[in-house]
Amino acid sequence: MRKLDEQREVLYVIRTLDVLMSSGVGLEAAIHTIGSGGYGIISEDFSGIMTRLQKGSSRGLGSELKSMMNKAGSEGYRRLLNTMYTNVTQNTDIIETIRKQGARMENERSESVTKYIEELGSVPETLLSIGMIGPIILAIAGLIPQLMSGEMGAFMKLPPTATINIVVNVGLALTLFGMFMIGLKAHTKDPGL
Repeated sequence: MRKLDEQREVLYVIRTLDVLMSSGVGLEAAIHTIGSGGYGIISEDFSGIMTRLQKGSSRGLGSELKSMMNKAGSEGYRRLLNTMYTNVTQNTDIIETIRKQGARMENERSESVTKYIEELGSVPETLLSIGMIGPIILAIAGLIPQLMSGEMGAFMKLPPTATINIVVNVGLALTLFGMFMIGLKAHTKDPGL
């Protein structure tokens, strides 16, 4: 859950940091602004950093960012924290680095959404096929005893009607289960963006 929340919010955090820091706000103030809310788990992390810094129970912003890197679940968030840590310890150009990270992350998101859409392309047809053809075939199987009665029944030995009804009902249940699993598979592949 944490990883998904981080992936969902990290690009927005990067864009906000870019805007804030480009307008002259320092890194610590930008962290405080993001920690004020609106960015899910990342806001909680940044708020915790600022709380510990204000209480004096921390060894500094660098160590807080370093410990947060170990806690990060997504690669993008870890990269952002590493960039911030490098800026604090080595005074690098954070704005340009954040812009590059944002552009790269945007491209990655676009690719993952495109891939997800391509994978979902066949899901509606598959669900429609299973949902329409399966019950039709099972209904025909259920009608076989009525169709084969009389003279036709003399040529073939049919199972009892109760057995055919069980097969039809189990088949319908398996059809529903198959449709559910296909929908679940499509849902779990959702990039969450």
